Amino acid sequence: MKRFTTAVLGLVAAISIAMSAQTHAAEPAQARNVVLVHGAWADGSSWGEVIPLLQAAGLNVTTVQNPLTSLGDSVTATRRALALQDGPTVLVAHSWGGTVISEVGTDPKVSALVYVAARAPDAGEDFVALSGRFPTMPVRAGVKEHDGFTTVSEDAFLKYFANEVAPDKAKVLYAVQEPAAASLFSGRTTAAGWRVKPNWYAVSRQDQTISPDLERYLANRMKAKTVELDAGHLALVSHPREVADLILATAGRGKSK
Repeated sequence: MKRFTTAVLGLVAAISIAMSAQTHAAEPAQARNVVLVHGAWADGSSWGEVIPLLQAAGLNVTTVQNPLTSLGDSVTATRRALALQDGPTVLVAHSWGGTVISEVGTDPKVSALVYVAARAPDAGEDFVALSGRFPTMPVRAGVKEHDGFTTVSEDAFLKYFANEVAPDKAKVLYAVQEPAAASLFSGRTTAAGWRVKPNWYAVSRQDQTISPDLERYLANRMKAKTVELDAGHLALVSHPREVADLILATAGRGKSK
């Protein structure tokens, strides 16, 4: 009986180790490319502070102009950008863009995933129901819908969506915000790339758009390598060097210059 028990325990341990290894490849392959995916109420220019830091480190950087018309359209745009990469690629998302990279992240070219104050749904998950278990953030009151698309009012955008961002930059970001289809937020993924690829998560402690507690929950569920930034929702704008350094670490590079 002792031998049987020992054998069973050994088998369980082996399975646990194998599952852990499968869920988290120890370290990602060194990447030469980075594909950046923006979230709702933004466009590719939201990565403007991060891009030059990554390029200075020798990485090839592509920013997806995410259409925000549907999950399927956004996934297609990201797959199109990923197909043009010539080797291992770090896939990075902000905010709602995390839904996109969770779906696309299983692609063989993807070496690692980085979530910046982002959604990270599981396959088939009702993310709206999940987020309902956490505090409703102030930006919600400023979301307006017209003809099936949503935007954020100027007051809510500057005060909550772009909190911790310099006012002059926040006003530019407000001017270029991309309307998001109202149906976008209920879209469900068919895959969860974070279950099979190394992943990192940057929590924004001062986030007024996605609950920081929800971000921590997602990072913990993913077993992500996690950093916490004293930033608002747009950490990629207000803390670009910290975000760039996180991306460089996932690409097997040093810190930004």
